Amino acid sequence: MPLRSPYDHVSSIAKKTYPAFRYDGQADFATWQNVARDTLADLLCFDAFEPCEDNFTVEFQTEHENFTEIRFLFNSEEDFVVPCHILLPKKVKAPFVPVICIQGHSTGMHISLGRAKYPGDESTISGGDRDFAIRAVREGCAAITIEQRYMGEQGGTERGTGCYSAALITSLYGRTAIGERVWDVMRLIDVLEKHFDCLDMEHLVCLGNSGGGTTTFYSACMDERIYCAVPSCAVCTYKDSIAGMHHCCCNYVPRIGEYFDMGDLAGLIAPRHLVIVNGKTDPIFPQNGVDETMEIAREVFAAANAPENLTNVTGDGGHRFYADLAWPVIHKYLGK
Repeated sequence: MPLRSPYDHVSSIAKKTYPAFRYDGQADFATWQNVARDTLADLLCFDAFEPCEDNFTVEFQTEHENFTEIRFLFNSEEDFVVPCHILLPKKVKAPFVPVICIQGHSTGMHISLGRAKYPGDESTISGGDRDFAIRAVREGCAAITIEQRYMGEQGGTERGTGCYSAALITSLYGRTAIGERVWDVMRLIDVLEKHFDCLDMEHLVCLGNSGGGTTTFYSACMDERIYCAVPSCAVCTYKDSIAGMHHCCCNYVPRIGEYFDMGDLAGLIAPRHLVIVNGKTDPIFPQNGVDETMEIAREVFAAANAPENLTNVTGDGGHRFYADLAWPVIHKYLGK
């Protein structure tokens, strides 16, 4: 009998697993959503977190030609501080549409601000539409950057992220890296609601590429205050992406494949707006897995009576954001 590699064996398990929470049309959709969201909260280990005082602090304010920049800090947990920047456009009147911009695996949120800090940053910015915040201001929105845990100022280095080991360590203590990052985004939304009355929080947009797209997607699943989610190069079947090849371990949520695939989780965003961006030749979130995910997502958006609120835009290249394709759809959903 020929030996089979453990990796191939686990991969075959992923391919034949049918998610227990796939919506079958039998239950009331809203009831399914509520139970599914509670289940996802359990899988993300939300019981490890407790609300706390935000201790909101402004570090500086700087005037630029096209925007006012405010650097601020807040506590998402009692002993954990999150750094952020908000860019308020000068050529548009308040209230501003807020866009939370989330970097993926990179040297930090300065990439979203279009500011090279380390060798190689310039190519990251120019080669993938990853100056998210600058583009959002150009589109007439307020842009908010947040440093993801284990990246940039939160544990990264000029060589990249520190999340590989940290994601494993946090799992030893009943946490997940994705859960921590989503928690930070949800607490950021609290801060924006409380401290920035110049924002139109009814039309909150959240976007990101790669690991930032992953956080965007799960944040929108968990927080219904996100009006439009735009995850890029992140939404794909598990079997074809994070279960099909090497990825950073911060992508993994223990046991989630037993309950959901990403197309199923899209049902937690419906009937709100979801723009799934991907690259036709992306090697780590392949097109066939995106297509299968979209089939499932279309079914759950139809069940939510909102098929028009789901869009897939596909660029001709690989693992990048495709801002020129995504922004027209965002504006359509914003009614602009």
